Amino acid sequence: MSDDTYTPPEVWTWDKSNGGKFASTNRPIAGATHDATLPVGKHPYQLHSLATPNGVKVTILFEELLEAGHDAEYDAWLIDIGEGDQFGSGFVEINPNSKIPAMIDTTGGAPVRVFESGSIMMHLAEKFGAFLPTTGAARTEVLNWLMWQMGSAPFLGGGFGHFYAYAPEKFEYPIDRYAMETKRQLDVLDRTLSEREFIAGDDYTIADMAIWPWYGQLVLGRLYGAATFLDVKSYTNVMRWAELIDARPAVRRGRMVNRAFGEPSMQLHERHAANDFETQTQDKIGGE
Repeated sequence: MSDDTYTPPEVWTWDKSNGGKFASTNRPIAGATHDATLPVGKHPYQLHSLATPNGVKVTILFEELLEAGHDAEYDAWLIDIGEGDQFGSGFVEINPNSKIPAMIDTTGGAPVRVFESGSIMMHLAEKFGAFLPTTGAARTEVLNWLMWQMGSAPFLGGGFGHFYAYAPEKFEYPIDRYAMETKRQLDVLDRTLSEREFIAGDDYTIADMAIWPWYGQLVLGRLYGAATFLDVKSYTNVMRWAELIDARPAVRRGRMVNRAFGEPSMQLHERHAANDFETQTQDKIGGE
């Protein structure tokens, strides 16, 4: 235990210098910081996002809908949270919480804003009648797991990921606390997947698409450089499931959309047509 015990002040004030990597993406107030009009493409679905796990959930669903033959063409515009795009007035209009992803749906004529990744996934699944049962226990089970992901992943990302990989200093207590919770969550998934092929049963659903970008990519070694630390290979059922979904062509494409980091061949900053994956990745057009 450190001798430098922190005593909270009577009234907390914001110290902009404290926050570690990505500190600029957070602040204690809401609202726009600048005027910025969002671009508009030709498709009825206008997605504004970044290929974080929460963003990848939605682009995987769009690509899976297209793969299944649905008329789900969309424009995907990059929101660079490191540059503060999420605080532009146009984005705040469609998501007052200033978090990606957010979407405008114009299929009904009047634009409808949809924000929060889980809400977007339900909106699209219900609109197309795909990847979500319409009634009964099967539908409830999918929604059980969708809500599980929405409630659990902040402990993985904002908790474990922050203190293990991004905090300005490493402290044993928060890393241990959130590592314990992350491993408990992996055990929940592992026990569930020991009895079924997919998260909610025999069928691939939005529950898998929501959970995989977080926990699937974690065990595949793509999040926080923590695979060895968390002994992810011991979760054999999660590994099997993660690899199964990783092999899906639509999942590979979904990972690429609005990606502005990593291997240039996997970066598709904007997506406006199916052939963009062949012609518009960063290795094709140049730059990082």
